[in-house]
Amino acid sequence: MVFDSMNSDECLMTRMQEMSLDYHFTVEQEVGSSTYAFFGFNGTAGVWRIAALNEAGGWKDRTTVEDMDLAVRASLKGWKFVFLGDLKVKNELPSTFKAYRYQQHRWSCGPANLFRKMVMEIMNNKKVSLWKKVHVIYSFFFVRKVVAHIVTFVFYCIVIPATVLVPEVEIPKWGAIYIPSIITLLNAVGTPRSLHLLVFWILFENVMSLHRTKATFIGLLEAGRVNEWVVTEKLGDAKKAKMAAKAARKPRIRIGDRLHLLELWTGAYLFFCGCYDVAFGNSHFFIYLFLQSMAFFIVGFGYAGTFVPST
Repeated sequence: MVFDSMNSDECLMTRMQEMSLDYHFTVEQEVGSSTYAFFGFNGTAGVWRIAALNEAGGWKDRTTVEDMDLAVRASLKGWKFVFLGDLKVKNELPSTFKAYRYQQHRWSCGPANLFRKMVMEIMNNKKVSLWKKVHVIYSFFFVRKVVAHIVTFVFYCIVIPATVLVPEVEIPKWGAIYIPSIITLLNAVGTPRSLHLLVFWILFENVMSLHRTKATFIGLLEAGRVNEWVVTEKLGDAKKAKMAAKAARKPRIRIGDRLHLLELWTGAYLFFCGCYDVAFGNSHFFIYLFLQSMAFFIVGFGYAGTFVPST
């Protein structure tokens, strides 16, 4: 089943989320269903057989992705998953950056932590084929849930800017432009109506890779916030109207509610590297660096998503 997002047009941030989720359903889940009869179960869109739940050991609260945990355990018991793309479930996307950031922390930290807990169990399983083990460990977990987040942030927000400061290090065009462009286009095919927003989506995803990378390491190392569970706040029409009425009576905006220091520091680093490239370099990376720094500044100053002032 796929999500039918009711508020995808609420703001630019919800449009970006729609693009990412459409790829997740139309590519990741559909391909996993057709090739290995396995994909990560979404807790709000799916139907289970009671026998599968019981044989897999039921729900467990050892991670913040209990739905994915159950799906992996059921798959190791030999149960097959079927993706039905023509069935849609109503869904509301988080429209405030604070809510989205908490959600992405859980969605990045949880799978990494589950990977740590289950990798040996998957390897030692006798009921599934070797190729399915490789798919689950390498493709599903390692590449998509660990490497993708870390590589995105390290490459786009650390390595490329660093090459400006260290001109002896040169990134070939196929690594800096061609391959990332192909991957990006493939990620966007699920939402044709938003192709004109592709540049904004790239910049926003790079910003979010900062939080996803941090959350991934927390999950892998089982650090402090590994079991943090913050329910994703969905504003809804009724709540939006209520908040708007309160804000109209007593508007109050706290600076601390809007500022995000990690994004601001990263944006400052990218902006500095862009200025350095203009002054001393010849790589023309400054075009990307200025655009990406602007994206970090926009998020850092609290202008991403719907802003709900304190009342």
